[in-house]
Amino acid sequence: MLKYIFKRLLTLIPVLLVVSVTIFLLIHLVPGDPAATMLGEQATQEQIDALRETLGLNKPLIVQYLRWVRGLFHGDWGRSLFMEGTMLEIIGSHLVPTLQQTLVAVSFAALVGVPLGMLAAIRRGGLTDRLVSGFSTVGVSMPSFLMGLGLVLLFSVKLRWLPSSGYKEIADVGWGKHLRYMLLPGIALGFIEMGLIIRMTRSSMLEILDADYMRMAKAKGVSTASMFFKHALKNALIGILTVVGLSFISCLGGAAVTEAIFNLPGIGKLTLNAVMRRDYEVVQAVVLMVSLLNVLCTLVLDLLYALVDPRVRLN
Repeated sequence: MLKYIFKRLLTLIPVLLVVSVTIFLLIHLVPGDPAATMLGEQATQEQIDALRETLGLNKPLIVQYLRWVRGLFHGDWGRSLFMEGTMLEIIGSHLVPTLQQTLVAVSFAALVGVPLGMLAAIRRGGLTDRLVSGFSTVGVSMPSFLMGLGLVLLFSVKLRWLPSSGYKEIADVGWGKHLRYMLLPGIALGFIEMGLIIRMTRSSMLEILDADYMRMAKAKGVSTASMFFKHALKNALIGILTVVGLSFISCLGGAAVTEAIFNLPGIGKLTLNAVMRRDYEVVQAVVLMVSLLNVLCTLVLDLLYALVDPRVRLN
């Protein structure tokens, strides 16, 4: 197991290398000058050139890239051109709301999607199956921004149950009130993933239920509950875990829309502001951090496969 984990961690190196080169080139090839943005429209060309030299922006791209990579190996992820504090402090303060929103979204998607998918598999071909399948179609078709606006209109404007926007730290208001601020953005972000989980759970369960050994168990008199939960669900967990893990990655990368709607100080909002201001260092560090989280999430999924299914062997 440890050998497998070590090998998978080694695969991070080429992946992060490709990501770093790609994002570095894309960001620096985008039109715009951060020095001119910092100094404003009234700045002279001499002032802009002097600031570019101070920031090292006048050096060749390969020199800037190697300097950035060298800093990464020493724990220096760069510095923002417009914000105070180290890069890790800036990312950390914005990453926490995004992770909290993502966890709420994936939890909602899994807690609703898995039972509904199982119910549709049990009642396949019936009215319940058709209703659940229709609901999953609505889920995968509904854009997160439209779902977010609808949730605000219903639960904030009409019913006044939940706040329409904003963010409160757990340390300041406690878990209960903090969760009230995270529910609407979490549901809006996870609604599409819920539809996908319903479909995957239903198809995985139906595939297992139609297997020969399940028919044999039914012929031998195994109870329906035992056959469904002890055998079918356990064997279908690989597919369910896969779609739940991919949902986490998808929500983590797609949180920018809901953060804008609900005014959350997350990583998406940070990235958008950094792109608009040509804050190269912030964009590079954020993309690298998100890529690292995605690869680690994939590694955790592989390890979970071995735990839930003994047929999976880690070489």
